[in-house]
Amino acid sequence: MTGLFLINILLALAWGAVTGSFAEVNLLFGFLLGTMALYLIREQTGSDRYLRRFWLIFVLAMTFVYELVLSAVRVASIVLRPKIELKPGIIAYPLTVDRDFEITMLANLITLTPGTLSVDVSDDRSTLYIHCIDVPDKQATIDDIKNSFERKILEAFR
Repeated sequence: MTGLFLINILLALAWGAVTGSFAEVNLLFGFLLGTMALYLIREQTGSDRYLRRFWLIFVLAMTFVYELVLSAVRVASIVLRPKIELKPGIIAYPLTVDRDFEITMLANLITLTPGTLSVDVSDDRSTLYIHCIDVPDKQATIDDIKNSFERKILEAFR
């Protein structure tokens, strides 16, 4: 898996050398061309898992961007209301992810989303405490996180 990623980076660098430009956009294009080349020879190199993981990480990033925009609109609508009626709270989110990397990624994605902040992880790493600016329904918030960020992290890194 790591070897194929390094091959893909080498292909991107080779693309930069051939075109004579090591600009970020050109190297990104070379990386995408390398990914397509690895896709074409996936049966010979066994790169199916690499390409699937690459796709799942891309889907996770797009999920984050979607949730970021959605929550920014929610926070903006809260701020622009004439009378702000909030129910802030800290929820105890039961973790399905169990590796440090996955817990850290989930906590960071939650913290980077406007209106939420990861506060702490329990000592047994089974609960993540999250502060939310408005929590009308705790279970709906838990389900939303479980079905978006946590599920995508599990798909991409397991």
